Amino acid sequence: MGEPSKYAIFDRNRLKLLPLAERIHDLSLDRWLSVDDPAPHFEHRDLPVVANRLAAARTKGQARILMMGAHLFRAGVNSHIIDMMERGLIDHIAMNGAGVIHDYELARIGATTESVARYIRSGQFGLWKETGELNDWIAEAAADSLGLGENAGRRIELSDYAHKQLSVLAAAWRLSVPVTVHVGIGYDILHEHPNCIGAALGDASYRDFLIFANTVSRLEGGVLLSFGSAIMGPEVYLKALAMARNVAHQEGRAIQHFTTAVFDLVPIHGDIHHELTRQDPGYYFRPHKTMLVRTVADGGESFYFCGEHRATFPALRRAALESK
Repeated sequence: MGEPSKYAIFDRNRLKLLPLAERIHDLSLDRWLSVDDPAPHFEHRDLPVVANRLAAARTKGQARILMMGAHLFRAGVNSHIIDMMERGLIDHIAMNGAGVIHDYELARIGATTESVARYIRSGQFGLWKETGELNDWIAEAAADSLGLGENAGRRIELSDYAHKQLSVLAAAWRLSVPVTVHVGIGYDILHEHPNCIGAALGDASYRDFLIFANTVSRLEGGVLLSFGSAIMGPEVYLKALAMARNVAHQEGRAIQHFTTAVFDLVPIHGDIHHELTRQDPGYYFRPHKTMLVRTVADGGESFYFCGEHRATFPALRRAALESK
């Protein structure tokens, strides 16, 4: 046995958790669009190309991956995502830990999102009793050898939550579409709670990473979409692609001919298919150099769409419905 740590740790038992009913929510149900509601206008000549690639990948059983930051949920397009899964145009979703929290809160209470500026002053930010239930589900996932996203979706689907029809995770579980959750320790409000078990969090999220890497093994001829994930998306994708290509190379296969499409708010100056110089701050925008340049350099094709998610995701869905 080694010596115990020299350093004291924070005593989480001293924390005061409040019910969600006492929280002021920044987003409520009126934010969420149905697939029939008008969305902000967005057009781009390359949208039909990406839509056609999704349809072709569906026909051939190749991967159709959506990687997303949590702001895609906050854009109110859950119904559009669910519809794309139901049509077989998306067969894997990868998200960060915040995505699960928004999905859970919306399904449970029909609202989500708190003001950091309001609640950080009193130290109440993130410390809401009901949301901490996700930690129990994560512990259960680890104990039962389930993925984090898998068990969260299962639990929401089996719940009596009033708004679970808007839950992307529940819909994915019904449809047997993997939702993988790629967490960073300390990134999410769940990690503040006394019932957070770090080992369980790592176990369930690492299983999700391996599930994701398995899907990436089918990316030859497929499509990878990235919506608003500047770090998690490109970094997780890069490592999973390295693993998938390593095995494919040993088997005499290639994972080279596929499509990537990045949707974000960051303007990219110049040719999106070439890296910027290290002296340009844009060089450090990972979706550009990782998803649009380096990983498609041997036969893939990439596209970039600059716009608000509330406009771009419905526009992609419309284009997919019109694809041949």
